[in-house]
Amino acid sequence: MTDQEPARLRSAAPEEPSAAAQSGRRAAVAKAALLVLALGVFTAAALLLPLPSVEEIRNLVAGTGWWGPIGFGIAYAALTLAPVPKNVLSIGAGVLFGFGPGLLIVYTAAMAGASAAFWLGRRLGRDAVERFTGTRVARFEAVLDRHGFAAVVGVRLVPVLPFTAINYSAGLTSLGWWPYLLGTLIGIVPGTASYLALGAFGFESGFQAELAFAVLGVLTLAGIACAVRLRGSNGRADV
Repeated sequence: MTDQEPARLRSAAPEEPSAAAQSGRRAAVAKAALLVLALGVFTAAALLLPLPSVEEIRNLVAGTGWWGPIGFGIAYAALTLAPVPKNVLSIGAGVLFGFGPGLLIVYTAAMAGASAAFWLGRRLGRDAVERFTGTRVARFEAVLDRHGFAAVVGVRLVPVLPFTAINYSAGLTSLGWWPYLLGTLIGIVPGTASYLALGAFGFESGFQAELAFAVLGVLTLAGIACAVRLRGSNGRADV
């Protein structure tokens, strides 16, 4: 064996991960675990803490003046961090505050919660996605890079899609902050207004309630059509 052969064998052997790479992997795993833990805590708190009835909240709001709507908005924003039904909360806001004030409270709180969940996902989970998924999500993220704003608007228009899951998932992807923010600002308006109308005007037969139900149905169909169109455009781009 010549002196050059050991060198060639050493160069052909797979390189061991550097200490910096191993440290980066451990940090990514630790942050992802922290995100899972936070989600578990949020979910447990939402499920275990007793929720007051609408009448109890109404009495509380009436006795606290301006602090009532502010407190409701803070609670709504906090609950968006846990996978609990937000549509029920929106209907409750319509019952408690009426359509106009309720829409302002819920819309502001929903945007605050959506922003917080996005950045939690981005700061704690994005590094792990990049390190451990590799090219497996590259195609999906390429669609987001091209159609991020339209994709966000499309999924937000479908009122039955889980609001919280979309928030965290967007943070885990390469989706930019501004397409996410603007798409959410626009996409949640019709559905939020429809659920507020159901609470404010009631479920009895009437123009307002019928219009709210009709809008929710149209939004669902529009969101599905948008998703199908984006998928088709992505398929043509890959050809």
